[in-house]
Amino acid sequence: MRPTFPIVPRVASGALCPASMTLASSTVGSRIGSIRYKRYSAFDADLDKDALAVARRWHAAFDPSQLPSGTTTFARSSGPGGQHVNKLRTETKAISVFPVKDILAVIPPILHPTVRMSPYYTAGSDALTFQAQSHRSRTANADENRKKLASVITQLYDEKVPAETGSDKHAKYKEVVKRFHDSRLRDKKLQSSRKQSRRGGDM
Repeated sequence: MRPTFPIVPRVASGALCPASMTLASSTVGSRIGSIRYKRYSAFDADLDKDALAVARRWHAAFDPSQLPSGTTTFARSSGPGGQHVNKLRTETKAISVFPVKDILAVIPPILHPTVRMSPYYTAGSDALTFQAQSHRSRTANADENRKKLASVITQLYDEKVPAETGSDKHAKYKEVVKRFHDSRLRDKKLQSSRKQSRRGGDM
């Protein structure tokens, strides 16, 4: 009687069996995860903590009115109300240009490299350029462009400055508590010194 052997499916040369494919996929996935972790860890480590602190203080007090006024010109509008605009032959489409040098003067240094990466950046004029024609009013369209500028700056901040981690907040809390206790200790020593000086004067 001939011995029987288990039937093993043949795999084409150079191909991977399902088990090998699963193992390979798992290995690749873990490598990608490791690479991503190292990349983001390196990114966080490269950020200057002092620069981040400056940026966060700026953001907390940010007011769009601090942004530069720029230069706005007007052209014929082709948006809503176009028929009315053509009839009166008025120019309500607002084209606002904000020079990068003026923007850099009012935002934290950590955001400076990102301004020229904006899709609104115009290399020829080295400025951010916005257009608005959704309103029949010149002033309203110009104001809309300023709102767009404020939105872009806020977005650049959100993309560049990471949110504070739990460890950062905990460190700040410990620092505040330490300052509080140090202050109380100084007050107690001062009061004790005053009492001793009074006792010395009574003797």
